[in-house]
Amino acid sequence: MSFELAPLPYANNALEPFIDAMTMEIHHDRHHAAYVNNLNAAIKGTDLEGKSLLEIITNISKAPMAVRNNGGGHFNHDLFWNIMAPNKGGEPTGALADAIKSTFGSFEDFKTQFNAAGATRFGSGWAWLIVKSDKSIAICSTPNQDNPLMDIAEVKGTPILGCDVWEHAYYLKYQNKRPDYMANWWNVVNWDAVADRYKAAL
Repeated sequence: MSFELAPLPYANNALEPFIDAMTMEIHHDRHHAAYVNNLNAAIKGTDLEGKSLLEIITNISKAPMAVRNNGGGHFNHDLFWNIMAPNKGGEPTGALADAIKSTFGSFEDFKTQFNAAGATRFGSGWAWLIVKSDKSIAICSTPNQDNPLMDIAEVKGTPILGCDVWEHAYYLKYQNKRPDYMANWWNVVNWDAVADRYKAAL
């Protein structure tokens, strides 16, 4: 069974002015679509065909680089679209807010550390908030389309929040100003969706 590109859960212009419609269209309809198509081509006729994306990702060291890059790209972007929404932002509440405060000191300190993880990632990659195997939360970053679920990840855990810091995620609007993109990105984070992922990871 082939993997499929799900439609965006909102219109291309829904995240404006923080993320522009053209970036969303190119990012989803071209970049994410290419990951899906290339992943399907890479697994066709192999023993990976028919496996779930999670099965493939968590055993990625056994897969070819084309599967690692495109499988990671598909997984990461599925998460990315679904932890954003229009008219969101603000701060988390409940158990997730408590975990962030106890781990990082405050929500603002958490954002500062998360922004630094994304801004200092050399080249392309992702910044993540993860739930580790001991149920604690941590910030990390990964190169390219890797993620913390992969068995090759330096820091392992279940991602519940991820920010795409590839240039194609922001360059049309922000040019080389990645920190400005990340600062504005918090205005579209859907903390209800992140909290649901946190609860599931526990």
